[in-house]
Amino acid sequence: MIADLIETLKTDGRFRPRVEHVEILPAREPLYGALERPLPQALQSYLDRNKIRLYSHQCEAVDHLRSGKNVVITTPTASGKTLAFNLPVFETLLEDESATALFVYPTKALSNDQLKVLKEMERSCGVSIRPAIYDGDTPPSRRSAIREGARIIITNPHELHQILPWHQKWQSFLRRLCFVVFDEAHSIEDSATEYFGVQATRAGALALLGRFIRRERTQERGLLPFIKLKLIQSVLVEFLEIKFVAFKLQ
Repeated sequence: MIADLIETLKTDGRFRPRVEHVEILPAREPLYGALERPLPQALQSYLDRNKIRLYSHQCEAVDHLRSGKNVVITTPTASGKTLAFNLPVFETLLEDESATALFVYPTKALSNDQLKVLKEMERSCGVSIRPAIYDGDTPPSRRSAIREGARIIITNPHELHQILPWHQKWQSFLRRLCFVVFDEAHSIEDSATEYFGVQATRAGALALLGRFIRRERTQERGLLPFIKLKLIQSVLVEFLEIKFVAFKLQ
């Protein structure tokens, strides 16, 4: 099927002028890894039921996140990046019933896909996470319940600009925030205005988020937590994790 598609692109007059190069990469054997310490039984059972064996880059990501480090994963499509951050997020939420996480996606389609994954993991692990999408289409009647009850909230960079000025409504969620995931980060190699505008919007949203997290945690604990804002310039970065208010910008 794939071979037929490639042949069509190479020979069909409608597509041939637009094809610059065709290269078939040889298959590679998977490189599996092992975690420094076992996962909680609920998460390990989830992997076992789905016949999932962790790749080396997934194990490395989980171990780094467990130790409080920031992680950027740059691997091909369908290589398990989502699982690499969902595992440590769920582990933390299993161990700390008050912990929360914020997932930021660029499109509604990706947000909806992730919501399905999170609900399946929640059901499989038997833990109450109550993941929910909070964006411009979220009905006003549901917003308060999501802010107060959801332990994983999925949103987008544009919505952060809309909700963070109302940070007093988000005090409870932000004070318990342990992870922020920016899924999909790209370097800008084209100076076109529209690309810059998108990146500037995301940068501003992230900076504003950091400011309000610092404010809420400072008020609660009487401490000034460490905050770091770092630009990421890596092509086709598709995962970005932030833990304990240490920011890396997509």
